Amino acid sequence: MKPASLSLLFAAALLALTACGPKPAQQAETADFQYVSEQFADLKILRYRVPGFDELSLQQKKLLYYLAEAAKSGRDIMWDQNYKYNLTIRRTLEAVISSRPDTAAAEWGKFMEYTKRVWFSNGIHHHYGSEKLMPEFSEAYFAAVVGQADSALLPLRAGETVSGLIARLTPVLFDPAVAAKKVNKDAGADIIAESAVNFYEGLTNEEVDAYYKSLIDPADTTPVSYGLNSKLMKENGQIVEKVWKVGGMYSPAIEKVVYWLEQAVSVAETEQQAKALRLLIEYYRTGDLKKFDEYSIAWVQDTASAIDVINGFIEVYNDPKGFKGSFESVVSIRDPEATKRIAAIGKEAQWFEDHSPILDEHKKKEVKGISARVINVVAEGGDATPSTPIGINLPNANWIRALHGSKSVNLANIVSAYEEAGKAAGGALEEFSESPEVLERQKQYGSLADALHTDMHEVIGHASGQIEAGVGTPKQTLVNYASTIEEGRADLVALYYLMDPKLVEMGLMPSLEAGKAAYDDYMMNGLMLQLRRIKPGAQIEEDHMRNRAFVAYWSMERGKADQVVEWVKRDGKTFVRINDYDKLRTIFGELLRETQRITSKGDFKAAQQLVETYGVKVDPALHQEVLDRYARLKSAPYSGFINPELKPVMQNGQIVDVKIEYPSDFTQQMLYYAKQYSFLPSEN
Repeated sequence: MKPASLSLLFAAALLALTACGPKPAQQAETADFQYVSEQFADLKILRYRVPGFDELSLQQKKLLYYLAEAAKSGRDIMWDQNYKYNLTIRRTLEAVISSRPDTAAAEWGKFMEYTKRVWFSNGIHHHYGSEKLMPEFSEAYFAAVVGQADSALLPLRAGETVSGLIARLTPVLFDPAVAAKKVNKDAGADIIAESAVNFYEGLTNEEVDAYYKSLIDPADTTPVSYGLNSKLMKENGQIVEKVWKVGGMYSPAIEKVVYWLEQAVSVAETEQQAKALRLLIEYYRTGDLKKFDEYSIAWVQDTASAIDVINGFIEVYNDPKGFKGSFESVVSIRDPEATKRIAAIGKEAQWFEDHSPILDEHKKKEVKGISARVINVVAEGGDATPSTPIGINLPNANWIRALHGSKSVNLANIVSAYEEAGKAAGGALEEFSESPEVLERQKQYGSLADALHTDMHEVIGHASGQIEAGVGTPKQTLVNYASTIEEGRADLVALYYLMDPKLVEMGLMPSLEAGKAAYDDYMMNGLMLQLRRIKPGAQIEEDHMRNRAFVAYWSMERGKADQVVEWVKRDGKTFVRINDYDKLRTIFGELLRETQRITSKGDFKAAQQLVETYGVKVDPALHQEVLDRYARLKSAPYSGFINPELKPVMQNGQIVDVKIEYPSDFTQQMLYYAKQYSFLPSEN
């Protein structure tokens, strides 16, 4: 799964550029549905529809409502996980807004923009780049508006004055050296001590390594996901794990999640679905990671239900060590017609594995149970919102994938919302396409190419390959490079097969021209376009951006002698030209073999060299050119979503229907969430 499937989210965002108080209850009609709500800073706020909701049975609607409430009930957890003072900061900002300050003041606009950026990122660090968001209003203005706020709304510690709160938060917000990066994976850094994420406290990288080394048995072929659901810190000089469970850390929020999951069990579509939900509840109650494995297996085996949910501490991208899962939830409905495309890929998984260019000893002899479907999202929570995945493959445990299979999904209505929002934008393809031929191919096949890349990445990519016997999991062996290598490996699987006639034979694309469109898109992104997301002078930080960069730059260098891919200068602008698509496919196959070898053997040094050489550094001149060219397009590089709301219709204390509403105001939804789903103390 990609957080947001983030590398695929970038592709969708590019597609979108070119074609990524009281609660409002306004129901939009299909004909005039507004997909774009607003744009500020580097962000665009979108909306998405849920096709087919009104045709569902009452039981299904109730199930979706309960699961959506469970998703939103864990919201505070994600905020606290991102940084230990996030909830204090969020509640301070919200208290200022709710106290109705002078909105005509010169700095008010910057205050609101900062607040919305914090809401979007679930904290004070950029949701994608990991750097701290710096306010563009002054310290004096911050002190003034907090000082004027209703003190009853402020998150004051016992006995603390308002001035004390201001003094406590001012360096956190304004000093760039305080909590500078949420996740710091820089070579040479103490990635634990220098990361602000709230998974570790008072520990060093060396101490964390030693702790997990003492727990993990390398000979265990079915290991639990050590550390997935806990914070690691010291008490009385000893390292302890604060487990996230009922009765443990985050208990008030988890109790609410469990309550709504229990309601969901009562209206489950199938007994298998009910079994999975009961195991998830037991896991939340006990914190037992073996129960999470049992739940994951039961969830994979539930293939009959139309309604599905991801809920838990899932993705580990926010942990520099790759152990601890961020809370997230995605509630969805299967799209049976669209599922036929992605299911066709899943059925051929063994063929793709057998014909892969990776070493024979790294191929799975039997690819188990890949369940592939297209879904329409109904609600999201935690790390999945506002910035959302567009492709998901779970569970993450390698041994469960090998023995029991996995689920892969494409989030159709999210992708559709990007496309609809992009119809009014335009310009990026015209600006960056190297030739009229490339431009026309993108217009004709770009949408299909993106969809197939998502499908192949999630269904085949993440589910392919195997680790050699006795080698630990990637998070143990590749450490801070594990996520980057894994996302690159999955991208390379997709890229290799997107120029294979097999996809034409399967009827998934009309010709290899769609594959060429995918190659043009990927190389432009990896070599140039994703630089629009980075500030001048910065290097590439985020795992998915690093994976695209190392794939693109390594491949370009590999084919340099034959000019397989080259830079072209025209009218003072830089373009990417692919001269030989077949040779580029061969190069992608070579890099796929190497990334699989790195993963299968746990070759840390090779992973480090690959990522640090090709995936981190930025050419300043090229970077500035990309920023200047994008600035003229006036379109934000990141997008996220306002979620629909499910409203139960009650009669005599019973739910007799559930209506879906589509709010259009991001600020109002954030304030509503703060009022309805704030279950944790400001400090945990």
